[in-house]
Amino acid sequence: MIQAILDGEASEGEKEHFRQNMDLCMPCIQTYQLEKCIKESLHSKVERRPCPQNLVATIKAKLNA
Repeated sequence: MIQAILDGEASEGEKEHFRQNMDLCMPCIQTYQLEKCIKESLHSKVERRPCPQNLVATIKAKLNA
């Protein structure tokens, strides 16, 4: 559920359940903080570049073979 929360994919009910549980559960708080930190670190360190068109064509050709 933590991943769904961090990815913005959780329903409102799941978010509310998580908020209530997080206030009472130290492992949940720690796991949430760790996962959030990892996600933010990866987001800031990973460079987004477009995929070269020849690589796209090669992958598509192999998938269609």
